[in-house]
Amino acid sequence: MKFYGYKQCGTCRKAQKWLEAHDIEADMLPIRDTPPTAAELKKMLKLLGGNRKPMLNTSSKDYRAEGVKEQLLESSDQEFIALLRENGNLIKRPFVLTESGGITGFKEEAWRDVLL
Repeated sequence: MKFYGYKQCGTCRKAQKWLEAHDIEADMLPIRDTPPTAAELKKMLKLLGGNRKPMLNTSSKDYRAEGVKEQLLESSDQEFIALLRENGNLIKRPFVLTESGGITGFKEEAWRDVLL
């Protein structure tokens, strides 16, 4: 399992505690320094049925910068993936991929459905 997050993110810390409470081992990979690979981002996009919004950290300053939102939503899938790879802060966190699924953000019920 791959678990991307940000140590200063309260939601990521909460997700990590949830994983520990359920005896699921996962080290948090720094999403800003080492964002998910292009293949991982493509996999998540496919798992989300092509819906880009759940992959985006819409509360980040980078996302709200002039023209970024439009560029992310209107670009080709290849350009979208490249933009996320260039700036891991644009990616919704936590970002978790397993062999059979994946999830972004942290909602306990959704995590239970995907990870247990």
